[in-house]
Amino acid sequence: MAIASSNIDIASYIDHSLLSPTAIAQEVEQYCQQADQYGFPSVCVYPSMVRQAAELLQGKQPQVCTVIGFPTGATTSATKLYEAQEAVENGATELDVVINLGWLKAGQSDKIYQEIAGICTETQQTVKTILETALLTDTEKRLAAEICMDAGATYLKTSTGWFGGATVADVKYLTNIAKGQVGIKASGGIKTLDQALALIEAGATRLGTSRGMELIRQQQQSYEVRNQ
Repeated sequence: MAIASSNIDIASYIDHSLLSPTAIAQEVEQYCQQADQYGFPSVCVYPSMVRQAAELLQGKQPQVCTVIGFPTGATTSATKLYEAQEAVENGATELDVVINLGWLKAGQSDKIYQEIAGICTETQQTVKTILETALLTDTEKRLAAEICMDAGATYLKTSTGWFGGATVADVKYLTNIAKGQVGIKASGGIKTLDQALALIEAGATRLGTSRGMELIRQQQQSYEVRNQ
């Protein structure tokens, strides 16, 4: 049975994501204002925009999230660690880290573990590991999830959105692996309220999307129609 849109506050799931390469300061300000107004858990921006977002959201509910090793995950561990530490110094409290998919495909689990564990230990912040599920087999998804959980990740995140988006099947699969030990962030291609609700029903505890305001509008319209 699908979740009725009236039963949940969709805003409470949204990581309001501004990850266009052409994003400018005025858009960061707009996203931060919207996140504060609607109570989104976080605003997710590129590292170069973290300081601005942190200043705008100081003392407010939404957290400042940024991406590390984005979008390929193929930078060195030292680079990722520096990027993560600098982001935290600038005010980020949530880090969405792309794992090294080449290492995963090659069976180099120890390298992935050491990289993620190092970031978790050194930053002491919320770490969401991006698995890029569209590029993985189910066996690889399970392995990646288990490595990241063991390394101290706070969330398993499906996708960057650059190589494919979140699916209900992947969210269910990761939810089954996580067994409530970590959160599940569905990200990539979430455009409609029905999609969002289906992902939440499948187990998503966060939704990464640039269309947060559209989801809010759709939920408000649905509420108005039901109450006419």
